[in-house]
Amino acid sequence: MKDIKAFLKIERKDSKYRPVKERIKDYKEVSLQRSEEQSKEQASRCMDCGTPFCQWACPIGNYIPEWNDAVLAGHWEKAFRLLNASNNLPEITGRVCPALCEFSCVLGINDEAVTIRENGLSIIEYAFKNGLVKPNPPKLRSGKKVAVIGSGPAGLATAVWLNMAGHKVTVFERDERIGGIIRYGIPDFKLEKSLIDRRVDLWKEEGIEFKTKANVGKDIKAGELLKKFDALCLTIGSRMARDLKIEGKKLNGIHFAMDYLIQSNKRVSGQKFSSEELIDAKDKKVVIIGGGDTGSDCVGTANRQGAGFIVQIEVLPKPSEVRSEEFPWPVYPVLLKTTSSHEEGCQRRWSVLTKKFIGAKGRVKKLSCVEVEFVRTGDSSPPVMKELSGTEFEIEADLVILAVGFLHPEHTGLVAELGLELDFRGNLRSGRNFMTSKRGVFCAGDARCGQSLIVRAISEGREAARYIDTYLKDTKKMGEG
Repeated sequence: MKDIKAFLKIERKDSKYRPVKERIKDYKEVSLQRSEEQSKEQASRCMDCGTPFCQWACPIGNYIPEWNDAVLAGHWEKAFRLLNASNNLPEITGRVCPALCEFSCVLGINDEAVTIRENGLSIIEYAFKNGLVKPNPPKLRSGKKVAVIGSGPAGLATAVWLNMAGHKVTVFERDERIGGIIRYGIPDFKLEKSLIDRRVDLWKEEGIEFKTKANVGKDIKAGELLKKFDALCLTIGSRMARDLKIEGKKLNGIHFAMDYLIQSNKRVSGQKFSSEELIDAKDKKVVIIGGGDTGSDCVGTANRQGAGFIVQIEVLPKPSEVRSEEFPWPVYPVLLKTTSSHEEGCQRRWSVLTKKFIGAKGRVKKLSCVEVEFVRTGDSSPPVMKELSGTEFEIEADLVILAVGFLHPEHTGLVAELGLELDFRGNLRSGRNFMTSKRGVFCAGDARCGQSLIVRAISEGREAARYIDTYLKDTKKMGEG
């Protein structure tokens, strides 16, 4: 480091957003990119710790102190090589990762953490801008063929690493375009889809084959793939949404968040929908149930569609704005998160339970709610939710979006055809080698471990690829799951 005390002199500065009145009129990225000099200055705050807890917290083990030092020295190509060594999609994680690393930054113990995520984003965008990102096809091919089912981050990471190992990889995707959750589940104002296309084009040049509109388990039988390929890897995500089974749930105007976001993303890409299919917030009273990132994405989408007003409710208590004793450093804390979507306009309420939906002429009109609290009955027992008497109230709604999480992957079709075993949560059961109950069939990502982060999905894909590679080299040894 040029100045080992830079962290004492330079304050953390996050990237800025485009003005609200401008950005809610389109779906372009809300964040503004930093200059190279700003990135160097922020990189100088890294303390080059003897024990880099940031790297420990990162699921893919990014070489964070090393590439911060390279950026500071102006060695952008070296920084890119270090970043590229551990992350297949830094332009994605640099925009949408919750930055587990930053909450484990040693500087964060008594100061603002280093802007690790944005530093990584600066590196990859510099690399693309200056022609450092080039296709690098393997020099030798193994003669083995692998089918990856699903093109989300886990599937893409699996495909990339197996291709690097020299195997012929084909990715099957049932939707029209490659990307899975990062294409259809994340709004363009957070992640413009040209970024995915830019990366996929490179991978095609490296030899990966992508097949879209290919629904394995329906249009294509899994048995056919087992005959054609030496191994299969299922990275089908966790798409079964958690339902809210209460009175009035079947009223028109109530939709799952992923249905809403997928349709919105397709509309932004130019796809048309009939008036009967359309889920649109224009001039409507919108209620979003669920206080997480998916709910926040729905807020931003509804704002851009011209909602009359938006209310986001969450059954859990309002999180703390600072670390509490319950989440000591370097543990990732549960904190109040105010996103760019919230800043664009939204009323937020916590500790609210929806009891029933009230409708008229078959459409939702109101939510009947009550305030709750979570009470501990013992030191080791989990808190119990208790309704607070006299706090009942109603919220008017023309459109209700359910953003209350996901349960497990879809069990019909592919999973049923292969007869795969499931764990107690309904996810695909696998051994330590990522192999399912069927020999030669592996799994990774949310389908294996439940709904999680993109960066964890990338890590899963990389690990699965390692075991698949070993299996292809020594089938007998790795056949024992």
